[in-house]
Amino acid sequence: MPDLVDTPHGPASVEVAAGAVGTVVLGHGAGGGTHAPDLRAAAAVATSLGWGAVLVEQPYRVAGRRAPAPAPQLDAAWLAVLAHLRGSGVVGAGPLVVGGRSSGARVACRTAAAGGADGVLCLAFPLHPPGKADDPTRSRLPELAGVTVPALVVQGVSDPFGMPPDGPGREVVRLRGNHALRSDMPGLRTAVERWLTDLAAG
Repeated sequence: MPDLVDTPHGPASVEVAAGAVGTVVLGHGAGGGTHAPDLRAAAAVATSLGWGAVLVEQPYRVAGRRAPAPAPQLDAAWLAVLAHLRGSGVVGAGPLVVGGRSSGARVACRTAAAGGADGVLCLAFPLHPPGKADDPTRSRLPELAGVTVPALVVQGVSDPFGMPPDGPGREVVRLRGNHALRSDMPGLRTAVERWLTDLAAG
């Protein structure tokens, strides 16, 4: 049963599976919740490796709203949840990986430093709005490039939101499929498993 966590913008919901190796905290996309198949698959991989996994639902979703809150509100709520997880002992001495799918990945990237993350896991990072690949003012690459810890991006090769490039400390795994990442779940699980194993060892 998910727990509610107070944030500056209303209660968020957290679903926690305990683990000893480290903790993976994942957020959802703008229009969906924490039951997205790629989020569930990544969390299951983490727990199978002995990591704790936390799925976070933003306050606007908990309140029943479909339209996402502005980025500063999303970031503030996310950081409040991370602080709660640390204070309650859910995040312990092991590595902390933050991430999520689409909008949740953007939040994790923007707050990685402030949240004390040791790694960032991005599922279907939305590099630009569909049809805006040629407009540099619409690129979200600076959010991704601002991450200074190891990052994994798992992206569908047909994603209309674009294909992020590899970069320093950033690995991009390209899978068959689109933004939903449903077409190659075995590939997703393999990529996450390898990356988390390497992160724990390194």
